[in-house]
Amino acid sequence: MRAVVQRVTRADCVVADRAGADCGGADCGGKGRTTGEIGPGLLVLLGVGPGDTGAVAQALAVKLVKLRIFADDAGRMNRSLADVGGAVLSVSQFTLYADTRRGNRPGFTGAAVPELARTLYADFNAALRGLGVEVQEGVFGADMKISLTNDGPVTLMLDTEEGG
Repeated sequence: MRAVVQRVTRADCVVADRAGADCGGADCGGKGRTTGEIGPGLLVLLGVGPGDTGAVAQALAVKLVKLRIFADDAGRMNRSLADVGGAVLSVSQFTLYADTRRGNRPGFTGAAVPELARTLYADFNAALRGLGVEVQEGVFGADMKISLTNDGPVTLMLDTEEGG
């Protein structure tokens, strides 16, 4: 799995209005539908690879909750998501597995097939909830607009294939 993790003061996800399909059959007035919104916490863009498993999703969730990337009273990054009671906005992002080595058009054959990716994205979110974290979500496979205020800025890349 690959995750781009951003420490945020706020973030939200709006699913695009496509003839009302993403708005529960209703017209969103061209504005879309907010599917997730958090205050202080982490925005996590999550990509799933073909070799990933439920155990990998669980381990990544544990790592994320324990990462000490929030400021303590002295202003040092010494507190975790669990310590500060922060929330997570989790967004599936298959493009994290893009191959840009040849040509100008990225290839995505390195990403997991949608059925596996959907399952492991759900497993990851469930694991975070099981660790006591409030989780808001994007919509798997939908056209989404993500807005955020990056705090720091602090942005990290985690890749389970590289041990991090």
